[in-house]
Amino acid sequence: MTYAKITGWGKCVPPTVLTNAEISNFVETTDEWIVSRTGIEERRVTHVQLSELATLAAKRAIAAAGLQGSDIDLVILCTASGDSLIPNTASAVQRNIGAHQAAAFDSNAACTGFLYGIQMATALIQNGSNQRAVVIGADRLNYFINWADRASAVLFGDGAGAVVLEASTEKSGMIASKLGCDTEKRDILEVQGPGTYVDRFHTSACYNVAFEGPEIFKRAINGMNGACTSALESAGLSGDDIDVIVPHQANLRIIQTLAKKMGVSMDKVMVNIEKYGNTSAASVAIALCEAVEQGRVQPGSNILTAAFGAGLTYAGMVIKWGDRVTPINTIDDELPPCDKTATELIQTAIDGCLKATAEGTVNFARSPKA
Repeated sequence: MTYAKITGWGKCVPPTVLTNAEISNFVETTDEWIVSRTGIEERRVTHVQLSELATLAAKRAIAAAGLQGSDIDLVILCTASGDSLIPNTASAVQRNIGAHQAAAFDSNAACTGFLYGIQMATALIQNGSNQRAVVIGADRLNYFINWADRASAVLFGDGAGAVVLEASTEKSGMIASKLGCDTEKRDILEVQGPGTYVDRFHTSACYNVAFEGPEIFKRAINGMNGACTSALESAGLSGDDIDVIVPHQANLRIIQTLAKKMGVSMDKVMVNIEKYGNTSAASVAIALCEAVEQGRVQPGSNILTAAFGAGLTYAGMVIKWGDRVTPINTIDDELPPCDKTATELIQTAIDGCLKATAEGTVNFARSPKA
């Protein structure tokens, strides 16, 4: 049987940090309020385009696998915030890494996107269509934030993470998964503004994130718990067989509640939400990279990962790690330096959101249905 072994991994987080204290300068909130409800202490704000974050994460993963960009024959960019819709942003990454003959496409399953991408790449490798794929989770949801709304303004950060998958006869990579989408309440988590459903003649100075926290919390727990249970059953494993859990980093309370429902100690759970906030499709990818870097993933480790996002998409996946936890190669590439503070990077957006909120113009007109 053919498997899709993870042979490379890499992440890219912007250097500019937006702390809770800094947010409290323009949003009515405090560090204590944010930490107690979310576990987030700071997040990153990018000064470059999403494709640049995704490119650097992919280059680091490819180097870790001991490959060149030209060895890659499939690029999947999992994102809800690409540089452009037409052409897809994956094509820019494909060009930047030198994978000139590779297939390249974007995939949007919101925060669950990276796990959707791994399953798609695994299936394409297993059926012989591709041999080496790079799957990237990358988002810059701060672009869409209403900085006058503390319910959502404190949650998100920018970043990217990637893995390289290669065809292998070794039983490793994705062993089992369960993907799904709970559409009954798809409108409780929605970025309002971009998309062709918006009246093209309607204007507004501010995007907005519709975010119903309590309902999202409940459905996130149910979706991820059910998906993880299904994936474990398909893999013939139990929670005791899992060495490390790498969940989506959306909210510390959600992570703790999920661990409790699964009967798993938090000692097994990878948590980095305090540093990055919710980086959407990049969340699991970045956390997986850091779990390897911290030695929490060892050769042959059984990894359980889960995610939940807008749509409402959800996933649970069992991954068998391979025999290597150190990169074959590394690269010296870095993002260009940034001489601005986080607030300076988003100041125009802050001003627009505060103005639109004061004027009551934060609303979006949907075009009539065809």
